[in-house]
Amino acid sequence: MTSAAPAQVLGAATLGLTLGALLLARAHPRARVTPVGPRLRERAKRSAPQARQLYQASAMLAASVLSDSALEHYRGQFDNPGMFTPLASAALVLASGLRGQRASITYGAACAVGLAGLGFHTYNLLRRPGGLSWGNLFYAAPVGAPAALSLAGLLGLAAGRVEAGAPRIATIPSGQALCALAAFGLAGNTAEVALLHFRGAFHHPAMWVPVSVPPLGAAVLAAAAVRPPRPPGRFARALLAACTWIGVIGMGFHARGVARQMGGWTNWSQNLLSGPPLPAPPSFSALALAGRAALALRAREAA
Repeated sequence: MTSAAPAQVLGAATLGLTLGALLLARAHPRARVTPVGPRLRERAKRSAPQARQLYQASAMLAASVLSDSALEHYRGQFDNPGMFTPLASAALVLASGLRGQRASITYGAACAVGLAGLGFHTYNLLRRPGGLSWGNLFYAAPVGAPAALSLAGLLGLAAGRVEAGAPRIATIPSGQALCALAAFGLAGNTAEVALLHFRGAFHHPAMWVPVSVPPLGAAVLAAAAVRPPRPPGRFARALLAACTWIGVIGMGFHARGVARQMGGWTNWSQNLLSGPPLPAPPSFSALALAGRAALALRAREAA
């Protein structure tokens, strides 16, 4: 066996197990659960808008993962069979989120696939000459990228709990848990962007925006998770709105970056692979949407 063969075997096994779990989920979709008792029904009714927002955030994040991993793994020529796994998982999370479906197996599988991807990407980084170094952090498989798929799965699972009127997620009040999750997601996404923009030497002033505003949004959400519940202030709402627009406008800047490559959009088949990733910025919009839902739920916990 070559040195790459064990990873390929593990990747093939991961792909097979994931596809089996996802097919099982599609064959036996979980029915919507009607909350039992007037209090749960009332809570579910009041939380319905936030549940929809969480499903939408899960779908948006899955769409970003699906597009980005498809481009990056195509560039890697799908050398490892496991590189097909996040595509299959993200596609089903996207479909389930758009329909607002409580597909626990699908979302749970996405969490597992994301964790497996973290392991693969870390392995890819450490096995390169030089190991953990700036050069490898810049050009090896992005270590933190698979975590976005796990986040999409966690948001889908949380949406199901909120839709059912559950007051808690893993023994923690729903709003508090989701504020912490959204804060973690924004912070992690910012760290990944900071690394890649540092690689680009922050050659355009706009490259500082996604590494300065989202951390403030993460801090506001983290504060909401640890302090007593209260309605979100204007500053918090403005920060999350800014994070939403960073995702939208960021795509425009990345499209401009592709256009500035040799041949521009005429040579799109090559420049989409070598230019800044178009699908990456909308992840900020998805996490901002989850943050807004989390703050609304957290404010309701004050009652």
